[in-house]
Amino acid sequence: MKVLITGGAGFIGSTIASACLDEGIEPVILDDLSTGRPEFVAGRTFYRGDIADGDLVDRVFRDHPDIHATIGCAARIVVPESVADPLGYYHANVTKGLALVTHLLRNGCHRLVFSGSASVYDAGQAITEDAPFKPLSPYARTKAAFEGALEDVTGGTDLRAITLRYFNPIGADPKLRTGLQTTKPTHALGVMINRYRAGEPFPVTGTNWPTRDGSGIRDYVHVWDLAAAHIAAVRRFDTVVPGTGPRYLPINLGSGNGTTVFELIRAFEDVTGEPLPHHLADARPGDNAGAYPVIDRARTLLGWAPAHTLQDGIAAALVWDKARHTILAEE
Repeated sequence: MKVLITGGAGFIGSTIASACLDEGIEPVILDDLSTGRPEFVAGRTFYRGDIADGDLVDRVFRDHPDIHATIGCAARIVVPESVADPLGYYHANVTKGLALVTHLLRNGCHRLVFSGSASVYDAGQAITEDAPFKPLSPYARTKAAFEGALEDVTGGTDLRAITLRYFNPIGADPKLRTGLQTTKPTHALGVMINRYRAGEPFPVTGTNWPTRDGSGIRDYVHVWDLAAAHIAAVRRFDTVVPGTGPRYLPINLGSGNGTTVFELIRAFEDVTGEPLPHHLADARPGDNAGAYPVIDRARTLLGWAPAHTLQDGIAAALVWDKARHTILAEE
């Protein structure tokens, strides 16, 4: 089996490609390397270019007419950047995404697994796929807008689509072929690792939220588990969205119970065997209690549940952080 992975040189896309190789699936990667890394596509079938480039997509399918499905991971994803450049985000995540769909349909590729985001939801705990949307950033709104477009397109064309919604991927490929490429991550674990390496205390922003211990709650899932879910979606695609009923289906991925900031600190200390200095701080503008999803649909339809613990993800992230400079060339 072959799959086209757009954004396959990025953190998540390249990890999915690694998992595909381990599972006997040939990944065909399309990436413009604007944020992806050339090291992550070395030795793999790779086309450099834009997902909106119809001639390039046509060439991919001429070279690989046996592509079974597309996994769409190409997107801009940095929330503060989306606030500063909303037009750029809509162009990249919506306009170019729809151009790609047009090219896929022209080439007879009717199966799309879209790497979505649980940021489309309102803050809350135990969120199901039927929960109303309340995206709070231009980035999240582009993901919601593209989902709406996919639902409409699947209603009027031969396209069928599965959207996998998740929050914070952590960890790395167990074989260290791929991992988080940025040195300045904005998610809590990334900030925690950087503060730990620098010997600086980690800030706990807000301690009066309506959660288990008053700290904000987030959801973390090992990127290797995410990769497994994408492979399961490809392999079970014709069963999950057979085309005889609804042709579009969102599926939540995650831990199933979330992690508070204090729980993340304790898990980090479990992994390192050292206390993590931290201090309490006021909630920042725009902060909220956080959210985590229900994953029953993934269990039932994909036969998927996370196989790795939070501690596994932290340990893998620490190993990757230490090894990163030996794997990636300095920019």
